[in-house]
Amino acid sequence: MIYSLGELAERIGADVAGDASRRIAGVRTLADAGPEHLSFFTSSRYLEAARASHAGAILAARGTTLPGRDLLFADSPQLALARALELFHPRPEPLPGVHATAIVGARARIDPTAAVGPFAVIGERVEIGARSVVGAHVVIGDGSVLGAGVTIHPHVVLYAGVRLGDRAEVHSGTVLGADGFGYATVKGRHHKIPQVGRVEIGADVEIGALSAIDRALLGATTIGAGTKVDNLVQVGHNVEVGEGSVLCGQAGIAGSAKLGRGVVLAGQAGVAGHLELGDGVQVAAKSAALESVSAGTPVAGIPAVPLGVWRRQQAVARRLPELWRRLLRIERRLGLGEEERDGSDDGNGNAGDKEA
Repeated sequence: MIYSLGELAERIGADVAGDASRRIAGVRTLADAGPEHLSFFTSSRYLEAARASHAGAILAARGTTLPGRDLLFADSPQLALARALELFHPRPEPLPGVHATAIVGARARIDPTAAVGPFAVIGERVEIGARSVVGAHVVIGDGSVLGAGVTIHPHVVLYAGVRLGDRAEVHSGTVLGADGFGYATVKGRHHKIPQVGRVEIGADVEIGALSAIDRALLGATTIGAGTKVDNLVQVGHNVEVGEGSVLCGQAGIAGSAKLGRGVVLAGQAGVAGHLELGDGVQVAAKSAALESVSAGTPVAGIPAVPLGVWRRQQAVARRLPELWRRLLRIERRLGLGEEERDGSDDGNGNAGDKEA
């Protein structure tokens, strides 16, 4: 596919600054692009790379200055880039129908425009909506419902009763609807509590590879419409995630936690069970929310505290060696002995001043 720069601008919602007739045959990085390619410049740290690039045209935010270059300006360069990539790399349309090797329950209902791949297993009473795609070796449990335009990549497992909204996408290796982690411990023995609820995934949700979303004890574990879940994310039973949230890689949410709209959990962030995170809360990478957080509050640390407090704590922590040495000097001037220093011993008979 080849577009003029002007045609490309019209299709992706951008404006041309330069030669609108320039022919563009694809999208490449600044380092790899040639005269026939569009590249993109989204951060000032790549300014030198943009100047040195051989790209025929560069997509950038309005107000960007790159003298002598053909440019496409967009209000949201990332969105414009996504549209450009969709143009040059359209998703292949699978042929509708059920592969001969698939196993389909007698009472399953599959829309004639849907596609079911090789060796997929479709349980009883499953409903698969129009234009949905079920990849090879997918297992869909009894009573599950897929809306229209759903994409299930190979080797996904949906336990019984999982519901997916329109245009949801689930990547390979993910498991939806496994039992929640619930046990009654009596005299050291763990007795399993049956998990008899369900999982409900909203419209336009995307779930990355190797993630797990557990079914509820009772009721439903819910992921709100438009939420994006990265790879290797764990969502416990009865969790509620609000619309438009972002759960980054290796984030974990314990059972019955409630996340509002637009919540962001950065990589490896954790949320303890039965907590509430208000709308727009952001939890920094490797942080642990061990208390509920009010709406709009960014938090960081273990335990997570408001971001401003955490930054002050880090500033103090960096000064601790200096402060410790100053304290020892003050103690010496006051003539305090080892036995009079409260906490100067590390518990193993090693005095702190020797380490300092």
